[in-house]
Amino acid sequence: MSMTPTTETMVGIGGAAESTDMVLNIGPQHPSTHGVLRLKLVLDGERIAHAEPVIGYMHRGAEKLFEARDYRQIIMLANRHDWLSAFSNELGVVLAVERMLGMEVPERAVWLRTLLAELNRVLNHLMFLGSYPLELGGITPIFYAFREREELQHVMEEISGGRMHYMFNRVGGLKEDLPAGWTTRARTAVADVRSRMDRFDDLVLGNEIFRGRTRGVGRLTPQAVHAYGVSGPIGRASGVDFDLRRDEPYLAYGDLQDTLKVVTRQEGDCLARFECLLEQTHNALDLADACLDRLAELPPGPVNQRLPKVLKAPEGHTYAWTENPLGINGYYLVSKGEKTPYRLKLRSASYNNIQALTELLPGTLVADMVAILGSMFFVVGDIDK
Repeated sequence: MSMTPTTETMVGIGGAAESTDMVLNIGPQHPSTHGVLRLKLVLDGERIAHAEPVIGYMHRGAEKLFEARDYRQIIMLANRHDWLSAFSNELGVVLAVERMLGMEVPERAVWLRTLLAELNRVLNHLMFLGSYPLELGGITPIFYAFREREELQHVMEEISGGRMHYMFNRVGGLKEDLPAGWTTRARTAVADVRSRMDRFDDLVLGNEIFRGRTRGVGRLTPQAVHAYGVSGPIGRASGVDFDLRRDEPYLAYGDLQDTLKVVTRQEGDCLARFECLLEQTHNALDLADACLDRLAELPPGPVNQRLPKVLKAPEGHTYAWTENPLGINGYYLVSKGEKTPYRLKLRSASYNNIQALTELLPGTLVADMVAILGSMFFVVGDIDK
């Protein structure tokens, strides 16, 4: 019995396509998004194998410019890196300079600063409470978020003249006293916003599609939070219970411990980060009310100190950090006794937070990448500075 000879033929498809990784660039996008961020992803099929955030497209060299501006002018530069948290950005600079000078700020200014910092926190959070669902395909919440923002923008604009860059802090206090009847209008705005905040519970947290896209997605471990220096709502959503307003109080936060609630979650996923942000917004409104109550009890008085025509910080160095809406914001000020800083180093929240993406994205699906990226709540100017 003879065997029939057989012939084997190998058919190749596209040059070993299955073993080739695909490199995908996400961004850089238009400046009117959260900023110009580029993500360089290496894909293995539908999964992300490697992720590298590429930053620097919006770098303006603010830290170098600080060295050529006097202590009044640097407030304007510091104002702009996280354009959603302008008041809080100014605050860190003036606190650092006041600490160098050993300057006491009038009590009315301390309480007013605390009030405006919390209103600024609500404005920041509302933007993300509206834009995050938008990134996942839900358009309605952003309309509500902007309406609530507008209520608070009116009172912020009335007191400072600015809608985004308030320029209301000064070394020694605030630019000027309140307009007549402002506290009443601020209280009304806070009450109006609070009365409609449940929209986000109903529209977003109650939405099964939103929960399906975010629950269990993009888990950030407490170890990664500590390793990368992640802070703010993102760090607290992973169970890292740290908030400078409670742990190292500044301004009037030491007297607000009964009202202040540090919101934490244990899950560390996209949903936990959104829940932290939402609950923190509720608490910021309560803190604003508590500040308004205290201001009503204070007698009329100055809101700033008289300064010399040329302000010089004494020789030395100091570090002032604040709990900004997106996390820890720190200024390391070195002075040689001149009217300009010798060095002013900025530690911004988003810079550290976004680094965690290198650990967070690998292993996840491309479809979940936007959900994870949006839940990191960053402003690119705050990364690039």
